[in-house]
Amino acid sequence: MIAAIPVARLFRTREEGGDRVAFVELFFDLVFVFAVTQLSHHVIEHLTPFGVLEGVVMLVAVWWLWIYTTWVTNWMNPQKGPVRWMLITMMLGGLVLSTAIPEAFGDRAAQFAIAYLVMQVGRTVFVAISYAVCDDRTNAMNLVRIALWFVLSAPFWIAGALLGGEAQLPLWAAALAVELLGPAFRYWMPRLGVSPPETWQVAGGHMAERAGLFMIIALGESIIITGTLFSRSELTTPSVLAFLAAFVSTILFWLLYFSHGAEHGARFIQASRNTGIIARLTYTYLHMVLVAGIVLVAVGDELVLAHPDDPIDGTTLVIVLAAPALYLLGNLLFKRSIGRPWLRSHLLGMAALTAMYLLAPLIPGLTALAVTWIANGVLALVVLIDELVWPHEEEAVSAEEEELDLEGLDRRDAEEQGAG
Repeated sequence: MIAAIPVARLFRTREEGGDRVAFVELFFDLVFVFAVTQLSHHVIEHLTPFGVLEGVVMLVAVWWLWIYTTWVTNWMNPQKGPVRWMLITMMLGGLVLSTAIPEAFGDRAAQFAIAYLVMQVGRTVFVAISYAVCDDRTNAMNLVRIALWFVLSAPFWIAGALLGGEAQLPLWAAALAVELLGPAFRYWMPRLGVSPPETWQVAGGHMAERAGLFMIIALGESIIITGTLFSRSELTTPSVLAFLAAFVSTILFWLLYFSHGAEHGARFIQASRNTGIIARLTYTYLHMVLVAGIVLVAVGDELVLAHPDDPIDGTTLVIVLAAPALYLLGNLLFKRSIGRPWLRSHLLGMAALTAMYLLAPLIPGLTALAVTWIANGVLALVVLIDELVWPHEEEAVSAEEEELDLEGLDRRDAEEQGAG
């Protein structure tokens, strides 16, 4: 029992201020700014279907590392020395992994795979041991199950790195498929059973804030690419307009997520009794779609800034229109998961972008710059519709909550009278 006391202090308290984001968590995020930049550059340099799929696999791996660490720092106190040093060690591993991204499907495949596995398994074992020393067998077994699922995926990572070539992409995709299924199956293992849902409970405010911070990281990467390319470009009218288009698209992406969705999501998960279930769907799975849309728009910005007034080619057309469509889809699913209805504005926006993709080949001389501004116009319209609709939705939700509160009070009064 004496040995358990100091280790127990490694875990957060849920008192006021006990779930705030620590500075060391923001410090940890710096590695992922670099990782997201590396990912977008990889896609730009490998603009083929296989190159894009390679980027998707690595993006999911990077996100999976970050989100699992976020779950851990939701439970453990990053202000404590051992937890802080665990995060700093993870930073080193993340830097090793990020430097391997340009050649992860080449000479540095082993570096990427080993760094990934060491980080995932090492962090999970650290938390499992911490729970075990605290005599919290239920949560310790939960972490053991998670570690075993990473062990299950390890042969695919290692085989892909060793074999390379055409086998690497499907093997690494299989590894991630195993890991992505883990939470959905509640980490079921023979003889160990499944993880109880109550072990997934999180501090909702912390989880929502951390997800929002990663979104800012991804959007910041788009700003970095835009500024870097514009600083190297000649000051021409098309280059200035392309620079402005990239900046406007970043602002619109920010508005779509942060204007109403992020704050509503924080309130929704904080008010819920099943915070773990919401965190699993909303902030673990669905945010991958949002981040993918942001990374893809950064790729599109670079392509447009490089040749703004050239007739648009098929690859650039797909990326410039797919990025906002994917981001709208992610926002639609995210907002639906936190209690909002299916937003027709987002559906109409995706339909408009799809129509533009079908019509673009019929318009002679259409430039990449023009398509970017058209996509921005569609996003701006979606943002405007949401701004007009949101106050009415808020009033309806408030009225419904007030009605439920009154019904609850009436029911309680009736029960008290019956008891009397």
